[in-house]
Amino acid sequence: MLRSILNRSSSADDPWGVNASVAALEATHRAKHPDPHIPQLRKAFRIAEQMHRGQNRRSGEPYITHPIAVARILSDFGLDTTTLAAALLHDTVEDTSYTLQRLRDDFGKEIALLVDGVTKLDKLYFGDAAEAETFRKLIITAGRDVRVLIIKLADRVHNMRTIKAKSRPSQIRIAEATRDVLIPLADRLGLYVIKRELEDIVLATVDPDVYAEIDDFLSNNHQRTAKVAAASRRLRTELRSMKIAAEVLDRPRHHYSVYREMAVSPRRGPQDPPRMVLVVDGPITDCYATMGAVHRLWQPLPGRFKDFIATPKFNLYQSLHTSVIGPGDEPMDIMIRTAEMNQTAELGIASHLAKETSRGEQSIQELKWLRRLLDWQRDAVDPGRFLDSLRCDLGDEQILVFTTGGDQHILPVDATPVDLAYCNGPSDGDRLIGAYVNGKLAPLASSLSEGDLVETIISDARSGYPGPSKEWLLSAKTPQAQLLISQWFAGHRGPHNGDSAGTSTNHQTLADRIEAGRHAVDSALRRRDRGLASTDPLLRLARDLGYPDLDALYLAVDDKKFNPDELADKLIASVDREPSPESLPT
Repeated sequence: MLRSILNRSSSADDPWGVNASVAALEATHRAKHPDPHIPQLRKAFRIAEQMHRGQNRRSGEPYITHPIAVARILSDFGLDTTTLAAALLHDTVEDTSYTLQRLRDDFGKEIALLVDGVTKLDKLYFGDAAEAETFRKLIITAGRDVRVLIIKLADRVHNMRTIKAKSRPSQIRIAEATRDVLIPLADRLGLYVIKRELEDIVLATVDPDVYAEIDDFLSNNHQRTAKVAAASRRLRTELRSMKIAAEVLDRPRHHYSVYREMAVSPRRGPQDPPRMVLVVDGPITDCYATMGAVHRLWQPLPGRFKDFIATPKFNLYQSLHTSVIGPGDEPMDIMIRTAEMNQTAELGIASHLAKETSRGEQSIQELKWLRRLLDWQRDAVDPGRFLDSLRCDLGDEQILVFTTGGDQHILPVDATPVDLAYCNGPSDGDRLIGAYVNGKLAPLASSLSEGDLVETIISDARSGYPGPSKEWLLSAKTPQAQLLISQWFAGHRGPHNGDSAGTSTNHQTLADRIEAGRHAVDSALRRRDRGLASTDPLLRLARDLGYPDLDALYLAVDDKKFNPDELADKLIASVDREPSPESLPT
């Protein structure tokens, strides 16, 4: 049916090119994914188009152009139909009358989880906590399905591409939020293709004059072009003589990368020295042989060789890096990797998900930083503190350290043995009494470095232990350590009430309170021998009572603003008065 509509529509009927965009989405999905489920994709578009019909973006475009654009970004990554369908539907629950229950009934739990994960909490009812708790909800959902983060990032990319339609204050606010949280998330996921674009748009938005200066420089840097061409010729000749097949690619810096170098370089003005990527068509050993060839051609700069193949970055990135004195006696950066590594270098976790038939559980397990976020967010009860800690955690550069037990841990730069101990929870952190770093006894406040071997000394719980020192709060870098140490001194945990990281009942997270409200309503219905076959009747009642969604209603119940028994009686009366297929079963 969709194909026939597309075939007979004209540009006059479709001035915004919606049908052509959907056709392109379908074609890309067929080309890049081995098992596309086109009927599901068409169904998602049909419902999204129906629900958003009549809505326009600030630019004047029909709103449906936005979810289509998000889905097209994800189709270019080769992601599965489930992810593309969720992208098409990602704003329906938030911005239309389409409920999460209806979506779950129409598309199943998997797509409903992804859509719910990117749906913002209502600021009218959640107040100042809405932004923080929306990000917390996103992170928690990512622990179940990391694709929700990729959808969120693609959503932000398209919104940033069209940010000029917003007012100037909105542009700055959105750009800063993108810089503080979403760009670091793109980096953690290895989605450099998204990270670079977001960084450039943020720079153009916040400091357009500097962006214009860099843009002019990059467009007219002819000397660099000549140096790269000369270096490429020498490299290709050398690699052919070694019978190594490799593609030599120029990798100019993007605008924000040049801006970052300007901030730290003693030189004035933009700089973009030659930088190349060598993509080897062969085994990993050819990467190391290629590195030898590079160092034979040009003198390597001391201390600039890095082996991210033997020790991948926290975002799955693998490559060999070196800097040499290249043409014109100027520094030149070279990266060497296989074709598969090059794919991961651009798309990160998305490249792994595109090849997996499951939801990427293995890839989630490899993202240790995400597991750490999931751990400490439970301890950040206050929403404002959670958001500050999230910005801090994501904003820090990372190092990889090893334990004598063979474990690897990703920590912020300048993290201490205290941070490492609390990675295993309060049961280790609270009982930390010392640490060996690279075989030598080290102060607990000492900064760890990339590749350090650390052995923490943990006291026996049965013999008693003093607990953390307040001085640790000054040196600890991870939000998890800071939160757990603060909890100890606030009296929420100690040697007499166990080692769990739990907080008192007066310190529930927003998610805990919503769950408590849901449980209270379910219990009230069970006392009346009734139960919900669908949440749609309850959602209709919630809106009749002035609440935008079920989370807001459940929160009101937990806040004692609404009695669950009274709510159950109203719900039963409304359903019994108007029987429907969604009725409560007797």
